[in-house]
Order: sequence, then C-alpha cells, then structure tokens
Amino acid sequence: MKKSMMNMLHPALFILAISLALPAFAADTSGTSSMEILRQKITADKKFLVVSNMKLTDAEAKEFWPIYKAYQKDLHQINDRLAKVIKDYAEAYNKGALSDDTAKKLLNEAIAIELAEVKLKQSYIPKLDKILPATKVARYIQIETKIRAIIRYGLADGIPLVH
Repeated sequence: MKKSMMNMLHPALFILAISLALPAFAADTSGTSSMEILRQKITADKKFLVVSNMKLTDAEAKEFWPIYKAYQKDLHQINDRLAKVIKDYAEAYNKGALSDDTAKKLLNEAIAIELAEVKLKQSYIPKLDKILPATKVARYIQIETKIRAIIRYGLADGIPLVH
C-alpha cells in the first residue's frame, strides 16, 4: 500500500475510532449529525484508498464493487455491535467499578465481535477468489485489515481500563 495513501487516511480513521469511543464516556452527545458527516467522509476516503491501491481492470471492477458494497454493509453491522458494546461499557464505567457479571458479559460480546469480523472476512474470500487473482484478494484483505487495525488502535487508546 502506498505510504502516502495510508498516511492520508490514517488521521480520518483515527478520528472515527476516537469518536466511536469518547462520546460514550462524555456527558455531551450533541454531535450526532457531525458524526454522521464524519462517517460518510471516512467511507468515501476508504473507498478512495481501495480504488487507489487495488488497480482493478474494468472487468474486475464491475464484479468487485458489488461485493465490496455488500462487505461494507455486513461490516457496518459489526461496527454497530462494537459501538453498542463500547456504549454499554461506558455506561457501566461511568457508574463506578464494574461487577464481575457485567465485565464478563462485555468481554464475551467483545470477543464475539472479533470472531464475527474474522468470519466475515473468511466468508468473502471465496467470493473475491471467483473474480480476482489471489494477489488482489490478498491486497484487499490487507487494506481492510490495516484500516481495522487503525480503528482498533484508536479505540484502545480512547477507552479506559476496567476498574
């Protein structure tokens, strides 16, 4: 992946990750419409990053973009689950020390979300294999993985440890 392309997207994804985590720990949640605008921008930036790095032929692009769109829709469902577990954690955290039951429930859901993300990638690889050479499938999965790593880093940085 071109370093300049990733550097361009890195701040936007980091902001998204932080914006998913921090509002849950803050009292003011009035920025909902600006959050949606930010998500739309990041979606566009992500697609630009994919376009710039995939180097698809016209025939490949015709087959790839519907699969990409479906993958993003499925990933959005995982993101919603992640946002919910962060919100639930924030609510519990803001009340004080977490009970063992709450901690266990939140941990189980966080692990389930990670597993769902892996299963999602696994389920799309055969679809991509049918339309792209293996090197391009690997490149696309690398792009998605790098973007998710940036988001996970931002979340990890913004979410306080359980107390």
